[in-house]
Amino acid sequence: MSTLQVSLAIIGGLVLALIVAYNAWTSHRNAPRRASPEEPEHGPDRSDPALRQEPGFDAGASQLTAAELESLDRGPDPSVHTVDVLDSLQMPVPPMSLERRPGLDPLIDVIATLQPELIVSGDAALAAMPPTRRAGSKPFAIEGYNEATQQWETPSPGQRYQSFQAGVQLANRMGALNEIECSEFVMKAQSFADAVNAAPDFPDMLQEVARARELDQFASDHDAQLAFMLRARQAAWSPGYIHQNAARLGFVAGAMPGRLVLPAASVGLPPLLTLGYDTQAALAEDPDQSAIRDVTLSLDVPQVHRGEQPFTRLREVATALCQAMDGVLCDQNGHPLPAMAMDPIAGDLELLYDQLDGRELSAGSVLARRLFS
Repeated sequence: MSTLQVSLAIIGGLVLALIVAYNAWTSHRNAPRRASPEEPEHGPDRSDPALRQEPGFDAGASQLTAAELESLDRGPDPSVHTVDVLDSLQMPVPPMSLERRPGLDPLIDVIATLQPELIVSGDAALAAMPPTRRAGSKPFAIEGYNEATQQWETPSPGQRYQSFQAGVQLANRMGALNEIECSEFVMKAQSFADAVNAAPDFPDMLQEVARARELDQFASDHDAQLAFMLRARQAAWSPGYIHQNAARLGFVAGAMPGRLVLPAASVGLPPLLTLGYDTQAALAEDPDQSAIRDVTLSLDVPQVHRGEQPFTRLREVATALCQAMDGVLCDQNGHPLPAMAMDPIAGDLELLYDQLDGRELSAGSVLARRLFS
């Protein structure tokens, strides 16, 4: 073999090696980023056999004298620190953090009074309840005036009720209450009234339908649902990588695959923010191989109280995620958003909050959450 042939073979081998190395580097660069293994937070790894210590009695304890044993602190004397059963029942109980849902409200509900001839038991009222709690697409409810507590409440067993009221919501995100839904409401309320021997008093339904349209128009004009896209600059993300970075900011897994939520400060309230991505990627057999190039960060404005500063938190979360995941903040169409574009949105939200407050439908209130649902 001549020198030229040897040189060409060497050059060919080098070119082939470069091609293989370039393809490997390109594949590694374009592979979805995976979650990095978390380091232990507290102390060394106790799974190491050299660090294990079997439980046992301390050898030094057996050398204590009788006098030292008597001097040891054995805690409070049980005969002295006793609690009477009757006293314990009178101790104050801390209030539950879960917000109770109030009853029907004339601001967003059509209410019809149902006056029975005699006191009705809770069991009889429950037996007369309609099978569904909706009239068309609107929530429907019946409440009773408790004889003992003198409060309106949902009928419950073992209670006695002086009167009842039936109500249906005027509007929600499905639209305004229409004539067909009004007729269904009247039929359900009339059926319950007949079962408990009550006389119903319905308002003028034409006026209520007109009021529903006006309320629906207001809700449509003030229903703000903000959504921003976080798009990967170069390498895509895996679901585990997204979960890991979002968890560092307080996000937890939602009820649906591909959905993370930032919980509110109080238990039972809607989440402050929602982070969503492709559901199919979340349900893939090997999620680490799923390539996700964008996620959606959203805020349902009427559902979150303005005191939580949800938009400020959204901006902080978006900035932190973009820095940690090498992403860029975009609008819903994928166009990058400069930082200065967020300031006018914050001003518009403050005006929206004021308008909701003026209508007694403050963002985050129970009435607002019912109306904007």
